[in-house]
Amino acid sequence: MDTAAHKQQIADRIREIAAELIAFSHWISDHPEIGLEEHESSVKVAETVRDLARTACQVGYGSLPTAVLAEVGSGELVVALCAEYDALAEVGHACGHNIIASTSLGAFVALVPFVDELGITLRLIGTPAEENEGGKIMLLREGAFDGVHAAFMLHPGPVDLYSMVPLACTNVWATFTGRESHASNAPEKGVNALDAATLTLTAIGLARQQMKAGQQIHGVITEGGGAPNVIPGTTKLCWNVRGLTIADMWETAEILKRCIEGAAHATGCTAEIIMDEKAYAAIRQYEPLLDFYAANAEALGRTVSRDLPVGGSTDMGNVSQLIPSIHPKLGLGDDTLKLHTREFQAAARGPAGDAAVIDGAIILAQTIADAAGTAAVREQLIAEGAFQSANDTTNGAVR
Repeated sequence: MDTAAHKQQIADRIREIAAELIAFSHWISDHPEIGLEEHESSVKVAETVRDLARTACQVGYGSLPTAVLAEVGSGELVVALCAEYDALAEVGHACGHNIIASTSLGAFVALVPFVDELGITLRLIGTPAEENEGGKIMLLREGAFDGVHAAFMLHPGPVDLYSMVPLACTNVWATFTGRESHASNAPEKGVNALDAATLTLTAIGLARQQMKAGQQIHGVITEGGGAPNVIPGTTKLCWNVRGLTIADMWETAEILKRCIEGAAHATGCTAEIIMDEKAYAAIRQYEPLLDFYAANAEALGRTVSRDLPVGGSTDMGNVSQLIPSIHPKLGLGDDTLKLHTREFQAAARGPAGDAAVIDGAIILAQTIADAAGTAAVREQLIAEGAFQSANDTTNGAVR
């Protein structure tokens, strides 16, 4: 059977199970769980794989009890589909991870009958905590991606995009410690930790004038004092820092560190600074696979834009730095939608989201069939199989 015939049968299979995939997407959307707490969602993924693919699927991998892993086939080319199913606090699946999980799961199910004919080993990796803890970084470190030659996933968005261009990102926390005192009776005896927070935010605002394109600092005060008549003795803040590259991101973190330290010195507070050792990397684009993806999307009547906005961050970037990967955007057909909003959550569970689940599963599965059936690309992917072990000196953090 040639690749075109495989692709047609893959599409037919996904359409046969369309109702089940849409029901699964709705269930994930209706049961939002934040990163590292996806206990019900991970079980639901595994149960659905067992029901639809008739294959084993484990819940829990390494240090991640909410990771999921299934594997079929024994072909030389090892490919992985990444499924995300963590939600955001307060706004649930406003990033559309219900669609991500459903498309990867659907592609996996559709490809299972063809793994021997395609000469692939097919792995489904349920990757927790993309939004907050970098689950893929931990899975890289602990071996879930070992041996993988290519990794695939998509992300829903307002419109179809050839790829995402996310920024490298990490987290920085600061705690200012001053001294409490009565704000009216004895203000001179206090050391105001809220003033230190205010000065930090002001310094960041001024520092932005000299920052490079793509360098970003944004955050929140998580603790700012308890009563207006008490000088705050402790304040706490948390930031994301970003850059076009990992190096730019760490440079941004150093700018932030100077702002924090300067504010502490000016106010007489002490500052404790914690920088997350897990950094989200930018994406290494792999155009042969992206070209297959775009062609398959356009064959379904989608228009795939190559005018790519820069922004956001994902731990799929870390995977891409070590393994050829794709992370395109699958559109919901409304360019007014914004990610991480209640409006996007509703759209991802509505008719546009349901259509995206079926289209996305077909496109992902057909893209894997193209990669497996195109000799030059297949050979290139297998030849790069040692890329991870040869280049990762950071246990997945890609510093």
